[in-house]
Amino acid sequence: MAKNEALNGKLVVLMGGSGFVGTYVAQALLERGARLRIASRNPEKAFSLKPLANLGQLQFARCNVRDRRSVEMTIANADAVVNLVGSFEGDLKRLMGESAGWMAAAASDAGAGAFVHVSAIAEDPDGSSEYAQAKKLGEERVRENFPAATILRPSILFGEDDNFLSMFADLISTFPVLPVFGPDARIQPVFVDDVAEAIARALEEPGTFGGKTFELGGPATITMMELNQRIAHAQRRSRSFLPMPDSVSGLFASLPGTPMSSDQWGLLKAGNTVSGEHPGFDAFDIAPRPLDLFLDRWMTRYRKHGRFTGRIRA
Repeated sequence: MAKNEALNGKLVVLMGGSGFVGTYVAQALLERGARLRIASRNPEKAFSLKPLANLGQLQFARCNVRDRRSVEMTIANADAVVNLVGSFEGDLKRLMGESAGWMAAAASDAGAGAFVHVSAIAEDPDGSSEYAQAKKLGEERVRENFPAATILRPSILFGEDDNFLSMFADLISTFPVLPVFGPDARIQPVFVDDVAEAIARALEEPGTFGGKTFELGGPATITMMELNQRIAHAQRRSRSFLPMPDSVSGLFASLPGTPMSSDQWGLLKAGNTVSGEHPGFDAFDIAPRPLDLFLDRWMTRYRKHGRFTGRIRA
């Protein structure tokens, strides 16, 4: 499916557009000639996008998504809207639930032709996870206020500058022995560029993709133990990984100041793979790229001697 001119000159508002995913979505849309309004609590985090835009193609807006009036003012006059807001902290039901409905209503009032809501895969949205419940509420509110919206549920996103791979890479490059939480949990890592392309195509063809839900997972399913082992191999390092019992993992996640919350642990334990109940990348004519395609190159900087590492080192 080739890029078309459907977005050329159109004003697309990226809610939460200064984050990891937003920068990739912005690049995909700028290439298509869209005018972008990057809306965020801290829009200056997206200033690195300026060199990619032509004169008058990029605008930044400071927006508090917890305030309905702020949301409405930000989305005014939009031709299309993408909601990328996500968090594990704060009032999640307001941040990712109610605010998503406000965005959808504001987009409808503005006469926007397309709305893409980026949700998440959650094994049990009716369970105890506040994050999963908030995501479910967000989808419901979006459908109520913009029935023709496209809902995308990606699996765990990866990219060279993400917070996911880099966290494990830092730990593996530092410690010879590491615990692995949820070692048997199955994940389906998906390349952020592929998700950004799906978002762009959904905006280009709302008549094709609107009103539907899609689950976007990578081409390979692996366990958390396998992920750690692959990162260590790409770093050319010999490491010992200790599978942690669920009871220990749960206790660790409940402690203050740890890098994983109880909510995140619950989601990890349940796994993160597509259900097969909804269409995926095939519907967008996109062949998702596997993590292994990039991992060796991305881990070069973590090797003891960089590109001059010749063998496995302790």
